[in-house]
Amino acid sequence: MNEQRSKGCLISALIWIVILAILAAAYRYLVHPRLADRLQEETGSSHRYKDEVLLAADAFSGYAVLRSEALRQELKVQQIKLQVQDDKADYAGRLRALREGKVQLAVFTLDSLLVAGAKAGDFPATIVLILDETKGGDAIVARRGAVNSLQDLNHPTARIVLTPGSPSEFLARVVLTNFNLPDLPGDWLVPASGVEEVLSLFRAAQPDERKAFVLWEPYVTMALESEGAHVLMDSAKLKGYIVDVLVAQRQFLRDRPEVVKSIVEAYLRAAHAVARDQDALVRLVLADARRNGSPALTELQASKLAQGIQWKNTVENYAHFGLAGPQEAEKVRSLEDMIAGVSEVLVKTGALARDPLEGRPYMIFYDRILAELKNQGFHPDQLSGAVPETESSDRPLPSLSSEQWEGLLPVGEFQAPPLEFVRASAALSLDGERALQDLARRLQTFPRYYLRVVGHARAEGDPQANAALARERAETTLRYLAGRGLSPARLRAESAPGRPSGAAQAVSFFIGQLAY
Repeated sequence: MNEQRSKGCLISALIWIVILAILAAAYRYLVHPRLADRLQEETGSSHRYKDEVLLAADAFSGYAVLRSEALRQELKVQQIKLQVQDDKADYAGRLRALREGKVQLAVFTLDSLLVAGAKAGDFPATIVLILDETKGGDAIVARRGAVNSLQDLNHPTARIVLTPGSPSEFLARVVLTNFNLPDLPGDWLVPASGVEEVLSLFRAAQPDERKAFVLWEPYVTMALESEGAHVLMDSAKLKGYIVDVLVAQRQFLRDRPEVVKSIVEAYLRAAHAVARDQDALVRLVLADARRNGSPALTELQASKLAQGIQWKNTVENYAHFGLAGPQEAEKVRSLEDMIAGVSEVLVKTGALARDPLEGRPYMIFYDRILAELKNQGFHPDQLSGAVPETESSDRPLPSLSSEQWEGLLPVGEFQAPPLEFVRASAALSLDGERALQDLARRLQTFPRYYLRVVGHARAEGDPQANAALARERAETTLRYLAGRGLSPARLRAESAPGRPSGAAQAVSFFIGQLAY
């Protein structure tokens, strides 16, 4: 009996221990947190922000406005908190974070967006704003003697050293797409682990090495301090290629369009306020760079960085998105054309097997936010009362004297298909006109270069008649290009000495520039 009673007491004790453990756990994990939360609520303050938005980016100075105090204050008024996360330019990871809803906004260059989307098989985000375009921030440099122009890369031993996956790689691909370099080998790309390594390899290169190096500021300036260093091409000579955009995750854009619109509007106000003061812009770039991994950046280098970036304003965005009138639209490349041009470069140089958008660039940009702002008459100067901003268009190249044409620095031979003319005449065939139409489109993306249009004569037959025909064909080509929007001031028709029949195409195109 006593033994049974002892067992019963033991079982009862164990049951009570279990019950007490359950109650203790319930208090710790259920009751106490609620009491603690209530205490915090009673002794705390209400949340100041209605919305918190995460934006994936990297340390590029072109994104300085996104990290600026000016933007933070603009959004604070609207109770929006924008947090910028640095993912070290992991574009694949950035796109994945958008797809999984871990971030709502992100920034990309057009080429990185297309490559990341093509590899992932979809585009979970869409472009809502153009942030900036690189205008000199990236450059291809080399040493004189070994590589005096881009055409010197047309050789089996030539190589280009760069950082894969960066805008510098895309600058090299633009060159390969548009310049006649058939002898540059298939393994032309020499990868480096970063721009610091590119600079180190440039400094260590032998004077006779046929190599070009692609860098960005302030490393371009550092490279040019070396003896014999010079620029083969920089992004200031291009238009519509190295472009940074703001994208919104599609579901977030669909569900919270008012938040995205508020961020776009606030960004345009903040960018406008900074852009009006060059000193403030340099200070912003300097402070941003030092906060994001460049503590040794000098004020001169920060100034070079600021000069190498063209921050896009409100009026330019309206024009790029096709929301401006015909006159304004003519001054800039449409976003649709820019996306198509970037895709073309990536496909032609083998970075992509095919166009991931299948000829539909409009599928990755969304114009309704800017359209709403434009219909509402939005402009950053509405509140400031300052002189309204306008499009920052390229100044036309000045006309040159004969001596200046002869003294142009050679850049390279522009890649073009053989032009077809009606036999023994200077009249273009239909195929010749189509080829020139495509050439004119590509030449418009190189607005800062002069173009020598050279007609070739045959060696056989009457030399004078052949030379006259070659000149007439060059002049016909020049007139056609001028009629397609290229300034006549940057075009010159010439004829070359006779060549064996079939040895060269009827007209060649040579790019030149005034001395830096």
